[in-house]
Amino acid sequence: MEFKAGQIAEILNGEVIGDSEALVNEFAKIEDASKGTITFLSNLKYQDFLYTTNASIALVNVDFIPSKELPKSLTLIKVENAYESLAKLLSLYNEMQTSKIGIEEPVYIHSSAKIGKNVYVGAFSYIGKNVVIEDNVKIHPQSHIGDHSYIGESSHLYSGVKIYSKTKIGNACVIHSGAVIGSDGFGFAPNQENDYNKIPQIGNVIIEDYVEIGANTTIDRATIGSTIINRGVKLDNLIQIAHNVEIEKNTVIAAQTGVAGSTKIGKNVMIGGQVGIAGHIKIADGTKIAGDSGIPSSITEKNTTVQGPLAFSIGDFRRSYILFKNLPKLKLRIEELTKKINQL
Repeated sequence: MEFKAGQIAEILNGEVIGDSEALVNEFAKIEDASKGTITFLSNLKYQDFLYTTNASIALVNVDFIPSKELPKSLTLIKVENAYESLAKLLSLYNEMQTSKIGIEEPVYIHSSAKIGKNVYVGAFSYIGKNVVIEDNVKIHPQSHIGDHSYIGESSHLYSGVKIYSKTKIGNACVIHSGAVIGSDGFGFAPNQENDYNKIPQIGNVIIEDYVEIGANTTIDRATIGSTIINRGVKLDNLIQIAHNVEIEKNTVIAAQTGVAGSTKIGKNVMIGGQVGIAGHIKIADGTKIAGDSGIPSSITEKNTTVQGPLAFSIGDFRRSYILFKNLPKLKLRIEELTKKINQL
């Protein structure tokens, strides 16, 4: 599908500098773009590529002034924020690519399920008893929607997503392939013989609006009550969220992080990759946790940044790490001083 520079500028409320009839049908990085592609420049570090690019259209910030002659084949579209404008175009492009409608075959849909308008259900999917699927939902092939679950309007489930029973998913959520929502929490109680008896997990998972969940991420159902992922949370791939965890709105978590049971994570928290968070603790609003950190206890002060295997203040951690790296030299120095003292 082709678009003219003038059409794109109208969508982005931008200004065309060059040929408004210039056509593009693909996105490209500025350094290796070709004819018929659209690219962007938001970081001036990459400005030199703009003067040699083969792209047909480039998005630039409204205050951008070229320092060299631009290629004659290049049309600029000036916008308030080139990066945000690119994101908007990519979202529109993605919507067009995934705008399927209809029920493919074979699919199992229980007679009690309620399916809204303009819904897509891919082949080999299963929709259980009393499931409600609202308008404009996209469910790609080989997905499972368990009994009594709810999927809100315009949510998008990619191939192979498994939704266990009683799960509630809000509007405009995105769940990527291989994610499992509502599996049993890790609940076992040892008996007198030190065998482990399973504790039934009878709660559910609630996911609010505008949440995105990465591929192969798992969110466990609550033992009793709900595991809750609040509005606007973004979870990367390969994350484990345990039973009865609650994550407040607009928190983001990077890949391979694990959150143990009953922990409460506040609003606007940023968590790096491979972080381990203990159970039954609280993380204050606005906390930033550096990658590879371990969080054994609650963080109660808002808007702090922590780092380390047993994480503490990032400033103290960095100062401590400098000392740690110098320990061999310090040991030799201490030995030298001890020798001199003994000689005296």
